Amino acid sequence: MIKAVNIKKSFGDKEVLKGINAQFETGKINLVIGSSGSGKTVFMKCLIGLMEPTSGDVFYDGINFTELNQREKKGIRTKIGMLFQGSALFDSMTVQENVKFPLDMFTNLTQKEKLDRVNFCLERVTLNGANDKFPGEISGGMMKRVGIARAIVLNPKYLFCDEPNSGLDPKTAIVIDDLLRDITKEYNMTTIMNTHDMNSVLGIGEKIVFLHHGLKEWEGNNKEVLKSNNEAVNDFIFASEFLKALKDGAGK
Repeated sequence: MIKAVNIKKSFGDKEVLKGINAQFETGKINLVIGSSGSGKTVFMKCLIGLMEPTSGDVFYDGINFTELNQREKKGIRTKIGMLFQGSALFDSMTVQENVKFPLDMFTNLTQKEKLDRVNFCLERVTLNGANDKFPGEISGGMMKRVGIARAIVLNPKYLFCDEPNSGLDPKTAIVIDDLLRDITKEYNMTTIMNTHDMNSVLGIGEKIVFLHHGLKEWEGNNKEVLKSNNEAVNDFIFASEFLKALKDGAGK
């Protein structure tokens, strides 16, 4: 479980986060949603420690991450997996080398142990046999799956995903969503995902935190979001005519 307590973040005179309280549950897909400029990227960076909040605390399973020194924070970070928006693969490295990179950086495993773990993770994301391909030789969806394999190779307790479906077609995006949900359940991780993808919100949003102008405006799940009475949530969720019709249907 990850808990944010009164997180504030300012840049000069501009207050981006205005006191956010949120709890993200283990074994569930936790979504952070909001319009551009709502503060969700800054919020995620504060949770991970890429930014120091101006005030407030972040707890990882009861440990106050914000108060730890750098050595102690490193211990928590080794338990964190990160899936970046653009996959962030090294173009000059093969799929195998990309996935093995965290093992080379943070473990003392033998080469055989590393390769066994890499192959296990590639098999888990259905990329068997793609070891020797380079990122430029595979599709966007495959690159995302390589990114997931790399994110879980250290067997993390916490998984952060920044717009994992960005640039993907709807069918591939659903595959990625299903994979992230299954892996979260299988490894009992605390998964937090920034997204604006309504398929993700309605499909896998077991816990949803909606940010608006630096404040937490609403929280709930994918069943409750269609029935929300919050005007800002409705403006965000039901931006398309299709989803407006879906809401009207749900209210009947």
